[in-house]
Amino acid sequence: MEVCAVRRIAVVGAGQAGLQVGLGLLGAGGYEVTVVAARTPDQVRGGRVMSTQAMFGPALRVERAAGLDLWEGEAPGVRSVDAVLVPEPGVRALEFTMTLDEPAQSVDQRVKTARWLELLEERGGRVEYRELDLAGLRELAAANDLTVVAAGRGELAGIFERDAARSPFDAPQRRLAALYAHGVGAPDPAAGPRARMHAVPGVGELYLQPALTLSGPCDILLWEALPGSPFDCFADRPDGGEQLIRMRELMARYLPWEAELWAAAEPTDAGGSLYGALTPVVRRPVAELGGGISVLGLGDTLVVNDPITGQGANSAARAAEAYLRAIVDRGDRPFTAAWMNGVFEDHWERHARHGVALTAALLTMPGHLQAVFAAAGEHEAVARRLANTYAEPSDYAAWLAAPELVDAYLGTLG
Repeated sequence: MEVCAVRRIAVVGAGQAGLQVGLGLLGAGGYEVTVVAARTPDQVRGGRVMSTQAMFGPALRVERAAGLDLWEGEAPGVRSVDAVLVPEPGVRALEFTMTLDEPAQSVDQRVKTARWLELLEERGGRVEYRELDLAGLRELAAANDLTVVAAGRGELAGIFERDAARSPFDAPQRRLAALYAHGVGAPDPAAGPRARMHAVPGVGELYLQPALTLSGPCDILLWEALPGSPFDCFADRPDGGEQLIRMRELMARYLPWEAELWAAAEPTDAGGSLYGALTPVVRRPVAELGGGISVLGLGDTLVVNDPITGQGANSAARAAEAYLRAIVDRGDRPFTAAWMNGVFEDHWERHARHGVALTAALLTMPGHLQAVFAAAGEHEAVARRLANTYAEPSDYAAWLAAPELVDAYLGTLG
């Protein structure tokens, strides 16, 4: 009987997508997996937070099926999002609750990726802890049957060409700040974990997400500021304590009811704050390194969404699932550039394009989408469908993508 040779797969980057692919290949058997990670698990745990990473039901099902949802009993399960429109400081003009069909959860990436790195080594994978430049990537790719670059927005992401036709923006649409905190109050403690969302037209958005961090349950405040607005006041990257002071001051002016809930809050740890601004972008999936060597991009190496719709970790998990299936289905055939392009195009059509479109719409809020949010304040069914479109963005194309679709859907309401 013919025995297939073990295939050598290298993954550059140790985040949600890269580690999920590496662990999946080890579980499938027949693969020698090498992951190149910039930091050790202890360095990850001791570093700064990396994202807000709210994960919805479909992505969590992917993790659960792979045996990687290791925090289901610890991380708060969130089924409801309380939404408030604030047309002027201190005024609540529109309020409704969006209910998810499946609970969402957020696990600090420091907790998740550090443990997944350890798990990969425990299961027989190899991890090389080092920084990798272009020359090192070329050497790594030459030594493996397939090299996948899941290095996020670092230097290596720059080797993948921007796809102008699929990239809706050429500049950041929000200035971002996030804070992990303990001691945040809840409007109704008996209601269980709930997310909160405030939209302040012309200023920005605030999202509160219950989460699990290194020191246990916490809350994450994601601050999405329109550039140049009063919310855009963290460019000097203050420490968590100073960040919290400024956030309290702004909440006292714009959202006094929320400021009351933050009266006893404090940062979870010295690394519990994050700042930045990113340009939503889609890149071409294959980079040619010369000498017939190609590498395949994965996750936010190729698709970067503003976190306003929470697509980042979800998109990465869904991409990893698609890539893993394609690699295994490839058997012992070569991983050609044409195959690489096909893998991404299939994932783009099935999933990624919908998250990109949904995020672009929420960043710009065209009139037909404003009508949906207004209807959500009156119809629980609209609010529920809106919540679950965040979870499964492919539904965006069915009812939110164009004014006529929205009109047709809203016309069915009693």
